[in-house]
Amino acid sequence: MPALVKGEVFESAPYIRRALKLFELCRKELGDEVELLHDVHERVSPRQAVMFAKAAEPYRLFFLEDALSPEDIDYFRQIRQQCTTPLAMGELFNNPHEWTPLIAERLIDYIRIHVSQAGGFTPCRKIAAMGEMFGVRTAWHGPGDVSPIGHAANVTLDLVCTNFGIQEYSAFGENTRAVFSGCPTLKDGYLYISEKPGWGMEVDEKLAAKFPFGSGERGEHGRLNGGWGEVRRRDGSVIKQ
Repeated sequence: MPALVKGEVFESAPYIRRALKLFELCRKELGDEVELLHDVHERVSPRQAVMFAKAAEPYRLFFLEDALSPEDIDYFRQIRQQCTTPLAMGELFNNPHEWTPLIAERLIDYIRIHVSQAGGFTPCRKIAAMGEMFGVRTAWHGPGDVSPIGHAANVTLDLVCTNFGIQEYSAFGENTRAVFSGCPTLKDGYLYISEKPGWGMEVDEKLAAKFPFGSGERGEHGRLNGGWGEVRRRDGSVIKQ
């Protein structure tokens, strides 16, 4: 069926079928030692999310991320009843009413909160401590539009928490490293932070002024502050993302 709109088009059912075929191929080519992570970006319906997580179980994912939107988190109970696929959730969360039941009822395996969105380092240390009690590991949100200071906070949380799960990292560009001296550094698969006071880095504000918001290394994605732009179904309706 031809699309009624121009630009990027997304349909959830074909996406799920292709993703499952991808998991099958990855397991065949990579074996069992390579971990597989997949981000759904809340782009499917709750019913499809339950089916997708169940169908993905044979491929032994490290985790399936954001299968549901925050407003649909009650469906995590149904997913848990249907399968053992590890689940990660939380980068859009804002308050304890969202993450508390998921952790307390062991409905997720990894908490993916964006540290500044949840109130900063101290609240997130408390969230991690709660996760320690219920077997939920940390996987703090750390995409490329998080500053080096944000990544330093993520790594610091991982260093002080016994339930560390995985560290998300995006390489810093040349301009970013110049503005933030003392950026976390990646070496041999490990991320290291500076041992200097505070977050271990200094910000060159004069140099930062040369790179105003929306400019530089990230192109159109950077201009949108990490936003995805407009994504529609073939019939023209805008999807959640």
